[in-house]
Amino acid sequence: MLHLFCRARATLDVGAVLDAEAAALEEGDQVVAASILGHKADVALMVLAPDFWRLRRFQSDVQAAGLEIVTSYVSLTEVSEYAARLPDELKQARLYPRLPPEGKPAFCFYPMSKRRGAAHNWYTLDYDERLALMVGHGRVGRAYHGRVLQLVTGSVGLDDFEWGVTLFATSPSDLKECVYQMRFDRASALYAQFGPFYTGMVASVATVLGSLSR
Repeated sequence: MLHLFCRARATLDVGAVLDAEAAALEEGDQVVAASILGHKADVALMVLAPDFWRLRRFQSDVQAAGLEIVTSYVSLTEVSEYAARLPDELKQARLYPRLPPEGKPAFCFYPMSKRRGAAHNWYTLDYDERLALMVGHGRVGRAYHGRVLQLVTGSVGLDDFEWGVTLFATSPSDLKECVYQMRFDRASALYAQFGPFYTGMVASVATVLGSLSR
């Protein structure tokens, strides 16, 4: 998975970006676009493909079309070591998600890692303790089933943080409430470290790019 956060240059060729999307879709890849609020970026393009070369080709195409990449994130879909008891259907949904989910236009992405501090070090806990903490963490998240879809992708050894978290929700208030409540969970309160947040609205690539000229 590749998240690209971009600004539009004056030379932006919307048609060329749409051609890049069409080429990716023809290969069987998935492209999700979001219009980003605030100063960090204008557009988010989230691409899922089976190999890095396809991601690289899409990145090159949108850069050539006039989108300046201001930051990015590389990760892999995964089933965590704490999810061994999940039904196969849920495991497949994590490994091969179909995005974007219908009826959830609010978008948020942030990277995170587990803390390695002197007082609280996630990686010095034994497996059973980590499992208990993650089960409790998941219980909080399940309270938002139907309102928020969370996709956690692994980036250990691939990017600056250990996971990328992408949230899709029915409204921005659902994003805020979900993240706020989960921070009170012990696994987050003691052991989570968060990177920057990117927030926006999911729409078609054409709609997202069209919003830049208004």
